[in-house]
Amino acid sequence: MATAQIVIIEDEKAIADTLIHTLEMDGFSVVWFDTAGAGLSYIKATQIDLLILDVGLPDANGFELCKQVREFSSLPIIFLTARNDEIDRVVGLEIGADDYVTKPFSPREMLTRVKLRLKPYTVRETQINTSTEQSGLYSNNFDYYFNNTPLNLTALEFKLLDKLVLSPKQVFSREQLLSSAQLCQDSVYSRNVDSHIKAIRNKLRAVCHEPMIHTKRGFGYFYEPI
Repeated sequence: MATAQIVIIEDEKAIADTLIHTLEMDGFSVVWFDTAGAGLSYIKATQIDLLILDVGLPDANGFELCKQVREFSSLPIIFLTARNDEIDRVVGLEIGADDYVTKPFSPREMLTRVKLRLKPYTVRETQINTSTEQSGLYSNNFDYYFNNTPLNLTALEFKLLDKLVLSPKQVFSREQLLSSAQLCQDSVYSRNVDSHIKAIRNKLRAVCHEPMIHTKRGFGYFYEPI
């Protein structure tokens, strides 16, 4: 299996050095950039497996950079930042990040979070074979497709939808969905389940005009095939 490649965009060299040492000691390939522009150019040109992204960068806001990456990639994104206000964590998760780690941080904890984010994501994603026609909603290479049209889900959106689709009509609470996505069950993450479900519904409507994900008021969410 190929070595997973991780990109770090962080302007503090001491923090980047700590991350590089921790990740490379565990066998990952790491590339570091201290500006958003250089990092974005590399990500657009290279197939990578995970992005660790600072919010406060000298040439751009990390939140805006995350939005730009989400326009063309569903790779896992972990924010690493000194901004620990709840609103910043909410914004980070709502715009498509998969995790949010605040400074100061434990290198061992970061390593664990990286491994968790990579679990549902192939080391090198292969493209779906479009010569094999399939109909309806189905998964392939850690994305969902409807009639061969990809939804372009983020890693977190894929895990949430996969949990629902594998058990049609079964209602799952926010806590159960968080557990399946390997996220901590605190209030910030719990409220963001709603935002991610909304994003999934919008992507479903864009390709099939039906949300397929329904709300059981007071209990949670369930999937019902069309």
